[in-house]
Amino acid sequence: MNIPSLKDKVSAQEWQTRVDLAALYRLTALYGWTDLVFTHISARVPGPEHHFLINPYGVMFDEITASSLIKVDQQCNKLDDSPFPVNPAGFIIHSCIHEGRADVGCVMHTHTRAGVAVSAQQCGLLRISQQSTYILASLGYHDYEGVALRPDEQPRLQKDLGKNTFLMLRNHGLLTVGPNIPDTFLAMYAFETSCQIQLSAQAGGELIVIPDAVQADTNKVLATGTAGLGGMIAWPALLRKLDKIDPSYKN
Repeated sequence: MNIPSLKDKVSAQEWQTRVDLAALYRLTALYGWTDLVFTHISARVPGPEHHFLINPYGVMFDEITASSLIKVDQQCNKLDDSPFPVNPAGFIIHSCIHEGRADVGCVMHTHTRAGVAVSAQQCGLLRISQQSTYILASLGYHDYEGVALRPDEQPRLQKDLGKNTFLMLRNHGLLTVGPNIPDTFLAMYAFETSCQIQLSAQAGGELIVIPDAVQADTNKVLATGTAGLGGMIAWPALLRKLDKIDPSYKN
């Protein structure tokens, strides 16, 4: 793709958000969490306008760059000159979460095989791994209503997410939110890993459930485990990893 650079046409804060969000798309591709072009990640643009950035629909995640991301308003009007459309289902999901959660800077949604498989299980996510205790401390569920194209579903998405970090979309996939891009990635990494572990464990015999008392201490342990840095404990190393492979996400 030959997309002109926006670096000198947007604020420094917006440009940094664009670079970090493009990096997140590249990491999603690198870890194998893509569904061709059919999922989406968004990030709030710094400022009072309530604009957010989302992927150009039809572009593979390993092609996305900082300048190719599309800035939209709450009515899905494109604020950038882009030849690509915005995924309508992506807009329905992301716009209502950004509208309802002022504390959310990034929203990430995936359709991975493991995530969809666990979302289709009646039991939902089980407390059988260290990773799952992190998720279960802040998890909501949203029942499947078909492809997310109807605005009337938005209030139910907002209600089912509530103040949580994680939302399991039944028969559909996984969603995480965070105050920033690194935290949202780390949340999805734990969510996806928990689902992969669950499917593997279920294939291997009787499960051991982690005791309630251990679950109760999860939030305290998490703050210690990331040295109080949240997703930033891993983000610089992840960017170094991307830079070694292909730094073009920064364009």
